[in-house]
Amino acid sequence: MADIKKGARITGTQRDKLANELKKKYEKGASIRALAESTGRSYGFVHRVLSESGVTLRGRGGATRTKKK
Repeated sequence: MADIKKGARITGTQRDKLANELKKKYEKGASIRALAESTGRSYGFVHRVLSESGVTLRGRGGATRTKKK
């Protein structure tokens, strides 16, 4: 990952570069939470960057709640 200080604003080519790295890793199966942890950024930031870069986000994992019959 690019060397980015925590909380630093990321714009321009640096943001595009980070978006491409995150996109590649996400498409290989990494979760948004794992990407957030590895970059030192928030879940929301990673989610937003992935959405901006045109990635089709996967659905949530885990069990779903069903209504009792």
